[in-house]
Amino acid sequence: MNNKEPEVQKRSGNLLYKIKSYFSVQANVLIVLFAILLLVLTIYPMYSVIRSAVTVGNMDSMMYNSLFGLKLKNGNFTLLNFEMLLGNAFTAEYSTSYFWKPLWNSLRMSAYASVIAILLGGIVAFLITRTDIHFKRFFSSVFIFPYIMPSWTLALVWKNVFANSNVGTGVVGMLESLTGICVPAWFVYGIFPCSIVMGIHYAPFAYILIGGTLRNMDANLEEAATILQASRFRILTKITIPIVMPALFSTILLVFSSTMASYAVPVFVGSPGNFFVLSTRLSSLYNSTYSGQAFVMTIVLILFGVLLLGINQRFTGKRKSFTTVTGKSGQVSYIKIGKANIVLSVFLIILLFMISIFPIISFALESLCENQGDYSHLTLRYWLSRENIGGYAVNVGNGILFNKSIWAALWGSLKLSFIVSIIVGTCGILIGYAVARKRGTRLASLVSGLAFFPYLVPSMAFGAIFLAVSSKLTFLRGTMLLLILVGSIKYLPFASRSGTNSMMQLSGEIEEAALIVGASWPKRMLRILFPIQKSSFISGYLLPFVSCMRELSLFILLTTSGTLITTLLSYFDEKAVTQMSNGINLLIVIIVLLVNFTTNKLTGASIDKGVGGN
Repeated sequence: MNNKEPEVQKRSGNLLYKIKSYFSVQANVLIVLFAILLLVLTIYPMYSVIRSAVTVGNMDSMMYNSLFGLKLKNGNFTLLNFEMLLGNAFTAEYSTSYFWKPLWNSLRMSAYASVIAILLGGIVAFLITRTDIHFKRFFSSVFIFPYIMPSWTLALVWKNVFANSNVGTGVVGMLESLTGICVPAWFVYGIFPCSIVMGIHYAPFAYILIGGTLRNMDANLEEAATILQASRFRILTKITIPIVMPALFSTILLVFSSTMASYAVPVFVGSPGNFFVLSTRLSSLYNSTYSGQAFVMTIVLILFGVLLLGINQRFTGKRKSFTTVTGKSGQVSYIKIGKANIVLSVFLIILLFMISIFPIISFALESLCENQGDYSHLTLRYWLSRENIGGYAVNVGNGILFNKSIWAALWGSLKLSFIVSIIVGTCGILIGYAVARKRGTRLASLVSGLAFFPYLVPSMAFGAIFLAVSSKLTFLRGTMLLLILVGSIKYLPFASRSGTNSMMQLSGEIEEAALIVGASWPKRMLRILFPIQKSSFISGYLLPFVSCMRELSLFILLTTSGTLITTLLSYFDEKAVTQMSNGINLLIVIIVLLVNFTTNKLTGASIDKGVGGN
């Protein structure tokens, strides 16, 4: 025994030494910390959703006991939530109305929007990156406006322009007011405007992904084909398109997934025409307190997100032959489009005016109308009135600039966006540093995957997940802390990927040199690594701020209408106070564009960086 005790002590000492040595490296501390944190923030919410889906809620028990003659109590285990929503002999009509038809509508809308986004974004990306078209810098900067602005921006514009006295509430829109033309109901509300609006909103997203691939493509490939006297069409179909195919396919799936989860656009230009999708039905189920069925629908949306990402990973993983890993020509061979240059330039100017500039003008005009669509009587009352604006079955309050509720909601959104951007941007850099330094290890792969997981979950479903969490952790329910937590987790994927990509580009020798001269880890991060990749890192702060300021779907289930400016806008639009909703939307758009523009000018950080022309 006496001989074994020193051996045991030696092994224990070696283990403690190894643990101490392991955690003396900052990257190891960060990778373990984020692995634990992300596991907790992923597993527990998913457990809460699944538990809520197979548990009887208070309203559920009353309905099921009345419908099926049962004696279920609140909290009992049941699969009736699945049967009720997915359908059986007793609930076929209900499940068709609340699940199967909205699912079909969501699939169709997502497919149409994906096609529109790919065609519009891909064509603009090709013109800017591969041709000698004029005004490239202007086109590149302005084309991303619809993506920076809230998704419902174009939906409100659509209503402002095409609403007419023969459709819906009978409100007169700009087209009828100026020309007397009344477009049919399907043109104003339903799948057609939803698909068009979502397609235009995500076209800049397609432009960024496809344009980045086209810009970084090896010009030698096209030059070689030109030397062999291949036609431009053959080069396009045999070289250019195959090379961008992975980005093209990824864009389709990401746009499809994002559109499946969209809430605001279907509410504004879908629901008034009795066009319902999964996200709008999900919201109505929560508001009806049939929470069990709502969580079943949440699980379905999550499974769709996981399925689409899995397809994307499988496809892009098999197309590695499209990647050029050798040195590439620094000179891009632009296609000369000759006389078509002026025509295409004018066409793009008109298009960008309609989708990027006109919405701002439309919001300003609509906020000045005494009556919606009547431009003969403009007033500043909805902006400057210090008295309560009456005449509606809703408490409007004072004009926008003197309305305490609006300023409180705006401050709430600014505070939330700023805190979330600081948390997400910082965590993205730290995760990127840890993953880059520990790349190739299982722990690094785990952290990278968990950090990207929130992207798989649609915004509405993600809000529903933490609604389930707050029902257990009551101290979070309805608080700003809950919104900060949800926003920070939801917007982490892009910041973590941006941080990882930026850190991967930095050679370890840079940090090693600083380490040799005795620079501490904080000093190495702040004085060396951050300045080198400043533009990319600041983009990791900018995107969460912009996304949070314009977000509605993520927070609509978690807070009241007066907490955030986006939820307050939704409230005014729902109550048909269009002057106020348009004015608030104008405020949001101006703030978002101003922050993006100022950050770009001061730091060089830009969402479209690397795509735009010279």
